Amino acid sequence: MQAVTLFAYAFVSNVALAVLPHEPAVIWYGARLGVWPTALVATAGTVAAALVDHRIFVPLIRRAAARRRSRSADPGPAARAWLQLFARGPFATIALSGLTPLPFFPFKALAFTTGYPLGRYLAAVTARSLPRYLLLAWLGEAVRLPLWLMATLLALLLIPSLRIALWPRPSAS
Repeated sequence: MQAVTLFAYAFVSNVALAVLPHEPAVIWYGARLGVWPTALVATAGTVAAALVDHRIFVPLIRRAAARRRSRSADPGPAARAWLQLFARGPFATIALSGLTPLPFFPFKALAFTTGYPLGRYLAAVTARSLPRYLLLAWLGEAVRLPLWLMATLLALLLIPSLRIALWPRPSAS
């Protein structure tokens, strides 16, 4: 039952523009399920979320791009620079993004807007997630954190998401 719960949490915390942090859950389950089972189950949930995202968002982006092509809007120099960087090594960019504290959605958006193939995208997400989850699960096993500290960590990691959801920035108009 714990593995099913972890899979579901990993899915929910990684699908679309999820606001739930997955790190505390992986650390928590690392101490309870073990390093490898935790990492494999969390990776499976993340890859399932990546599959759903790719199936939903790529067609939406293609339709929006087809409508926008008639206007031929320039994405701007910053967007062009990110697209060029991503085009040089999309698999490596996605896989290495797991080593950064940056959120994953910008890399996800780059993969979707460039039409990165589903199979390669899922492989890159796996290569990104498994080492990260192994490290987090090992941390949970090596350093048994009390429940109150895990709850505090979860609350702290939720602050940016809650700030965006509860206190949106005023419009520039």
